[in-house]
Amino acid sequence: MSSQLPTNSDLAWDLDEFSQADRAMEFVRQFETTLCVYSPSVEQIYSTYNMFFPEDWDRKLVILPDAGAFHDTYYHINRGSVTATGLNIIPGQLIGKSGLYLANVDANRSLGKRQVPFEAGLRTIMRSRPNDDPFLPVLAKGDLRELEQSWPVLHLHRVRPAMISEMSNLDRTTLTNAITEKLESLFIELHKAQQTMAVA
Repeated sequence: MSSQLPTNSDLAWDLDEFSQADRAMEFVRQFETTLCVYSPSVEQIYSTYNMFFPEDWDRKLVILPDAGAFHDTYYHINRGSVTATGLNIIPGQLIGKSGLYLANVDANRSLGKRQVPFEAGLRTIMRSRPNDDPFLPVLAKGDLRELEQSWPVLHLHRVRPAMISEMSNLDRTTLTNAITEKLESLFIELHKAQQTMAVA
């Protein structure tokens, strides 16, 4: 990979504050093909990309969109259409369990009181949303965080297609389907991991 960081700073995530950077890298990598990334500075969502941790840029996570997958980049996603949710994906080990969990995190970056299994919690939220305002999670710079000085968590943003002013209804549907399909692929990967653990 080139020694040049992306000109779009939204795609270079700093891991300097992480006491366990390797653990954070391992954690976030499992979402590389299953969660889209939003860049507010260029108002784009990337559904196909690769994550790199270049040796010549120590403690950096670089997100590189697939230049050959033009149709997997969504344009004109105004900042007002992407909002923070306050929801976080946490590793089960943080609470003495296996798998992934959905949790809230307090303002002081300590774990909140409520944690639910990731898929069950997310499906409940998705079912509760009206058709014209679905729950569509995406990642943005700053969403990879560290709790209790060692455990990585991923905060979730959500995109609200109805609030994207410069997008046709057809393109809104395409974006909604792309994010939903990736989320379903994440659920499938989690099921496979659970089955592997059960056999082991």
